[in-house]
Amino acid sequence: MRVLRVHSLFFIFCIGVCGAGGAPRASAQSAAPVQGPVRISLDDAIQLALAHNHQLLAARTTIQQSQAEEITANLRPNPVLMGDALFVPFFQPSDMNSAFIDSTTEFDLGVSYLFERGKKRQHRLQAAKDQTAVTRSLVTDSERTLTFQVASQFVGVELAESALALAEQDMKSFQNTVDISRERYRTGDIGKDDLLKIQLQLLQFQTDVSQAQLARVQALSDLRQLLGYESVPADYDVAGSLDYEPLHASLEALQVKALATRPDLRAAQQGVVAANSQYALAKADSKRDVTGQINYTHVSSANTASVFGSVQIPIFDRNQGEMARTRYAITQAQEQEKAASDQVMTDVRDAYENLQTNDQVVQLYRSGYLDQAQEDRDISEYAYKRGAASLLDFLDAERSYRAIQLAYRQTLASYLLALEQTREAVGTRSLP
Repeated sequence: MRVLRVHSLFFIFCIGVCGAGGAPRASAQSAAPVQGPVRISLDDAIQLALAHNHQLLAARTTIQQSQAEEITANLRPNPVLMGDALFVPFFQPSDMNSAFIDSTTEFDLGVSYLFERGKKRQHRLQAAKDQTAVTRSLVTDSERTLTFQVASQFVGVELAESALALAEQDMKSFQNTVDISRERYRTGDIGKDDLLKIQLQLLQFQTDVSQAQLARVQALSDLRQLLGYESVPADYDVAGSLDYEPLHASLEALQVKALATRPDLRAAQQGVVAANSQYALAKADSKRDVTGQINYTHVSSANTASVFGSVQIPIFDRNQGEMARTRYAITQAQEQEKAASDQVMTDVRDAYENLQTNDQVVQLYRSGYLDQAQEDRDISEYAYKRGAASLLDFLDAERSYRAIQLAYRQTLASYLLALEQTREAVGTRSLP
């Protein structure tokens, strides 16, 4: 019978495979395996946010706007076309004849062009390009901030899921204790008062599970907001666990790395270059432009040409105010660069010290307190189930275990957040 069943299953399988080639598309689609919920890693989450976050996408348009300003800055002045008709007898229609027009009416047609001096167009273009570089670095800094927000929220989801797993594990374990207590009550080992107390304690475990489920849903929802709401399905989940990641880099190495990679510092440095470009443009604007004009004139059957030229005499306005302002703007940009450098050093040091402090607390838990809490709970549970310990002793050990486990997870999450803050302070996720 077993051999016959195997042969039958093989026959059914062959029919399914052979029929797949000629079956309609609907049948092929219905035979496709059903995929489970989408699970994303931290790297996936960061890439999704960089590609779909609407705030970042809006910020990136400032680069295109700045590049469009480069086009405007590089444009040459438009020539001016002029024309006129003089001494036309509109109010004496009787004189409107070819003889009068040929002998008296004057017609002019001319073209003028503004010749920029001092290489104004080149300086405008360079100033616009320098501003584009600043804008691009500021957008990169927005990406740095968004990356930190996504990583922090990702850690929040991991913490919520770890807390939920702990709450479900505790409730399952305590439910077993409740079942044993009912049996002990039935056999007369404990009184009804102890049974009621332990049954009421189950409510706390059930409440913890409900709150942990809510925290997980909210954490995933907040993370989805950062990723771009439409970039992931509603039932997505994260592929990661709350785990310890050691950092071996020194403070000095992190600060050197930050000075080379922080985009806000690079934007401040490029701001000095842009300020110098603005000063060079102001100096170029102090050069007076020349306007050239060529006219064609027809009057009294005579055709003539005229050439004109005009230029401002820079007696009063030599663009002194703008040149002075841009000189002060250079000083301002230089001070802002120094302030940005100081901010980088301070951010890295603060993040590093915060990381070290959280690391010390994590190591305290890992040095034996977790095992001690587990062992104390197990001993109390074993003793209570066999009537060698009181209910109050068991419940106290249970509360201590839950508090230690939850505090450890929160401390580990704080450490991971401090690690992400260090990455943000350095300006890259690849720490030395």
